[in-house]
Amino acid sequence: MENPNGYKLISCDDHLDLGYLPKDLWSSRLPAKYASICPHVEERQGQAVWLSGNRVWGGWRGMASRRPPTPPPYFTALERGGYPDLSEMRPGTAKLRLEDMDRDGVYAQFIFGPITSIVEEQEDFRDACHRAYNDWLAEFCAVAPDRFMGVPVLPWSPLSATAELIRLAKDGRFKQANLPLAGMTPGIQDPAWEPLWRTLEETGMILSFHVTVFVVGRQPDDPAAGTPAGTFSATKNFVAGFLGSFVDLFAWGILERHPGLKIVLAEAGAGWLPWVIQELDYRHWRLWEAKEYWADKGGIALKEKPSDLFKRQIYPTFQEDRVAVALSDFFGPDNLLWGSDYPHPDSVWPDSRGAIARTNGPSYTGDAQEADPRQRGQALRPEHMNSLLREPPA
Repeated sequence: MENPNGYKLISCDDHLDLGYLPKDLWSSRLPAKYASICPHVEERQGQAVWLSGNRVWGGWRGMASRRPPTPPPYFTALERGGYPDLSEMRPGTAKLRLEDMDRDGVYAQFIFGPITSIVEEQEDFRDACHRAYNDWLAEFCAVAPDRFMGVPVLPWSPLSATAELIRLAKDGRFKQANLPLAGMTPGIQDPAWEPLWRTLEETGMILSFHVTVFVVGRQPDDPAAGTPAGTFSATKNFVAGFLGSFVDLFAWGILERHPGLKIVLAEAGAGWLPWVIQELDYRHWRLWEAKEYWADKGGIALKEKPSDLFKRQIYPTFQEDRVAVALSDFFGPDNLLWGSDYPHPDSVWPDSRGAIARTNGPSYTGDAQEADPRQRGQALRPEHMNSLLREPPA
């Protein structure tokens, strides 16, 4: 897995989805009091699904579908890479996952788990499900601890998230944890989240916000649903899933009050961020331009420029983003993180090295004649490949 330039290729955004988890993960770990609602696999209408009580969490890949075959609306990376039988459970089988990494030339992966699946109203049950998954993930990663870097999932409420973070930090098996933005209650501007920000600083754990493209509670009357236009909806969902909370990190002084807080923006791409930060810097200047207005209203607590806070504390990931790499001076030498997104439909597996070469090619111009970028580019420079295995710069 060493490349000619002498560095190891490390993917900072890969996945182990609900569909590839062992069917006894929760039934073998949850207390008996949750037996009636314990997540388990059942066959429904010829397809295996995860059920929690009467709630369907999502599909399970371990059983081939008995439904009549139909062309898929999109391809997973595995199907694109020549593995149409998803019931092999390659992502959730350590030996096969390592084979796929070797095929792609990737030495190590940061592995994100279910992003929106643990959607339960009963808080103690939801917390128990998160703990069970996180403990299982630690065991899975222990099979290849230098190559599998698990990213455990935090529950969606401030007290529960903080308690689980403390537990994980004491255990010492993880370097970062994911807080799903799609289900956060209350929003991150609420003071109830302050204990979590403090705990992250005190423990040195890195926080991840991972994009949720397939939004929970999507409206059934979406005019794009089931049409070719729906494929393009992912573009706006990638940005929309982050933008509000991302701006709040600056607007509510979260990053400024907690300078040791490090946040990964996983799978949202990075090329759109320079304009947003530029605009935040402009708004910051406009705020201070009117400092006399705020003088008798408590003053202005936001002293640092958003662009300085961004470079100090924010780390976006991308799969193939020529715009971001062309603007790499804006991000700084260590802030851009690459990930293959294995095994998702947007993944560049098993052609990650080709994707990196294309990403470091000529900047995107929008020219229709450049519709196929697959023949250009050189290897991505090592300074763009921060792995988070070392400490991020202070």
